[in-house]
Amino acid sequence: MLRSIPRTFAAINKPSAFAGLRYKHTLPALPYAYEALEPYISGEIMKIHHAKHHQTYVNNLNAAEEKLGSAFQAKNVDEEIAVQSAIKFNGGGHINHTLFWENLAPGSKEIPTPSGDLLKEIEKTWGSFDQFGSGWGWLGYNKEFKRLEIATTANQDPLKPTTGLVPLLGIDVWEHAYYLQYKNVRPDYLNAIWHVINWKTVTDRFTKAQK
Repeated sequence: MLRSIPRTFAAINKPSAFAGLRYKHTLPALPYAYEALEPYISGEIMKIHHAKHHQTYVNNLNAAEEKLGSAFQAKNVDEEIAVQSAIKFNGGGHINHTLFWENLAPGSKEIPTPSGDLLKEIEKTWGSFDQFGSGWGWLGYNKEFKRLEIATTANQDPLKPTTGLVPLLGIDVWEHAYYLQYKNVRPDYLNAIWHVINWKTVTDRFTKAQK
């Protein structure tokens, strides 16, 4: 389960849809240095990806929510509807990237693998971990059918609101995640990122999702 996204409680000068108060989203700090994932993901890419791209999603989400509050106060339904796409895109980008940073950890030459109940569930569902690792996107948990599922989402759509699956592992395949290092050879990036997957956070989410 994704931990609470960092945000600060801020007052708005004018009354809004949130009774004059709102939560202002903030960029989460990484639990490791930008260079910690090298050579698999360069420090330059991590800094741009986190401090520029994710920060932009946060800024745009806050701006969109400000517009929503103003539109609600002004009873401007057209503007309320118009701002929803910005909230969905930037809010999804914020949610997805916050989870993505937690999915990563300093790696090693040997590709780490899951263990315990999570590995057993992967092997039961797909036959082997190697089969699971051949694709990209999301590893999610279907609480209704109590099973793991692989899914993809377009743009910055977050997994749970889009599919109903609880997100366990997400891999960002937008070009900003790898282009400076891997150019347009996406498979090289996808092969390398398995060296820095943090299976502990994935396993923790899997355990919580089963409850």
